Amino acid sequence: MAALPVFRWRLAPDGYATRRQLRARGLRPGGQPVAAQLERPRRRRGPLVAYLYRIDLALPVRPMTPARWAALAKANAARRICPACRRDAGYVIPTSLGTCVPCAYPEGVPDGIAA
Repeated sequence: MAALPVFRWRLAPDGYATRRQLRARGLRPGGQPVAAQLERPRRRRGPLVAYLYRIDLALPVRPMTPARWAALAKANAARRICPACRRDAGYVIPTSLGTCVPCAYPEGVPDGIAA
């Protein structure tokens, strides 16, 4: 089993890209394995690692179909509905609370929490 090539931060050769760089070009890894990695040294902790994929093996991003747009809209709407009062909160319900703010704090928002 061969080890991955490791490059220093910002010194990767042409032909490699991170997931974000692929997405900016309208591409996706498409099931290919990680081809290399970048390492950015840090003083007190382990290095930051970014995985690189080969651009020539990347596939185009799948287009959004009307059914996918509808499913995404439905999922985002579900994140806005409070499970306690079943109302649309008008914002995405925080996972830390699990309910809308009025249901989480029925007697009012406590001091120190931005409303």
